[in-house]
Amino acid sequence: RGLARAVARARAGGRPVLWGLGGHVVKVGLGPLLTDLLDRGYVQGIVLNGAAAIHDAEVALVGSTSEDVGAGLFDGSYGSAEETGRLFAEAAARAVVEEVGFGTALGRTLLDRDPPQAERSILCAAAAAGVPVTVHVAVGTDTVHMHPACDGAALGTATHRDFLRLAALVEGLDGGVYVNVGSAVVLPEVFMKAVAMAHNARHAETPDAPPLAITTGNLDMLRHYRPKVNVLERPASEGFEITGHHEINVPLLRLAVLAAAAGEGAS
Repeated sequence: RGLARAVARARAGGRPVLWGLGGHVVKVGLGPLLTDLLDRGYVQGIVLNGAAAIHDAEVALVGSTSEDVGAGLFDGSYGSAEETGRLFAEAAARAVVEEVGFGTALGRTLLDRDPPQAERSILCAAAAAGVPVTVHVAVGTDTVHMHPACDGAALGTATHRDFLRLAALVEGLDGGVYVNVGSAVVLPEVFMKAVAMAHNARHAETPDAPPLAITTGNLDMLRHYRPKVNVLERPASEGFEITGHHEINVPLLRLAVLAAAAGEGAS
């Protein structure tokens, strides 16, 4: 309830709410709940790791996502889908040519293909609404990096541009909220570095500027070191940890946000 009230207050006060999503959150079908919150004005930015972007793109294209890793690992079929790998390679190349981030390029590339399940896709909804999406990858962590069309230089340029964009978003997060859902390593690390860059720029302009007042939340099935320290403790003025299955807690958080907003007079 405390996290829900913070999200509702941020929206009512015109402050941003950023959502960081790991792959499992999208894989279990929760993308439409995030697009609903986006449509209602509770999402001013979306931060994805590579797995979340992959699952979301596959949902948009074919309506489902996942594969049996154990069964495919030793016969060479795991992670070798041509369509997904080609899409991400094209998006990375597009990001370089158009001088945009990976998330923007992915959204544009998906919309150009008019995917049959676009209404279920976070990338498509955000691209259509003009909401920033940043995608943060470490080379070798995602199946699409095995595709022969993957260009490491383009991939690095695209995701680095999104890191700089995230730092700019965090710079405007004073009084806002960052919610990390289901990323235990990559996004907590990226978020903390973005906070560091934002404060560096802040102090360059105003040496005695106070720290950004950021409320944070972390939702995951287990408690992990990096989200606890790099999301809930070090950068936050107040942090909320919610432990349990995403399929239960994300829908409950959405309802709690709407209930809190109704109580505070926000639509």
